[in-house]
Amino acid sequence: MIDAPWAATRDQSAWDVRFDWATEGMAAIGPGAASVVVVDVLRFTTAVAVAVGRGAEVLPYVWAVGDAPRAYAEAHKAELAGMREDGGWSLSPTDLARIPEGTRLVLPSPNGSTLAVGAAEAAPGVRVLAGCLRNAGAVGRVAAALAGPVAVVAAGERWSGALGPLRPSVEDLLGAGAVVDAVVAAGRDPAGASPEARAARAAFQAARDDLAGWLADSASGRELAERGWADDVACAAALDAESVAPVLDGEAFRAVTPAASGRVD
Repeated sequence: MIDAPWAATRDQSAWDVRFDWATEGMAAIGPGAASVVVVDVLRFTTAVAVAVGRGAEVLPYVWAVGDAPRAYAEAHKAELAGMREDGGWSLSPTDLARIPEGTRLVLPSPNGSTLAVGAAEAAPGVRVLAGCLRNAGAVGRVAAALAGPVAVVAAGERWSGALGPLRPSVEDLLGAGAVVDAVVAAGRDPAGASPEARAARAAFQAARDDLAGWLADSASGRELAERGWADDVACAAALDAESVAPVLDGEAFRAVTPAASGRVD
């Protein structure tokens, strides 16, 4: 919950399309929304987009140490993603392009996955989607087809680890802006977007012709490249490479194909 004295000015309740950052932003703009789109371009929501696009189901899980994640995976008859350095499935969207159809994968992450898990708690009854550059068009169409406001929440990064203060990130600003742009293209009135959402959309439109360059030059992109994972950065920059929207259904993100009519069942 946000501090009561500021609630009236931070909730963006006057707007049909909203945008904010991290768990605090989720608490501010999620209530009253029909859909919440979580955006964590490098790499959680891009990984979800790739895996779900290939027929897998992704179970988000908060970042944790110890045996709890493995016990959760076993209880849900799913595989547990680990570190890319160790082999096997991980947050790498490049590697997940090879995931077999029907795989159930528990995918922890310190930012996007934690935000997705908390979305339903911040806004009970809301439809939670995983958005990124690769699936912005599909996610925007599905979100726009739901009757009610769309809240787009960028995960950002954290200084000094998962519990550090928020570092707003270029890649998530662009991913969120791409989703807002797609929501508007799907029929929502651009005048109904909050100033925050309009600013994110403007940033995306400015970068649209060179998304690969923007992501590669960003702090997060350079960090991944230094670890040898420039392939994941390039994968994340591919606009609308996926045709389905990952929607949280119970414990797992599953694929929803935007209906030609715009209606979502």
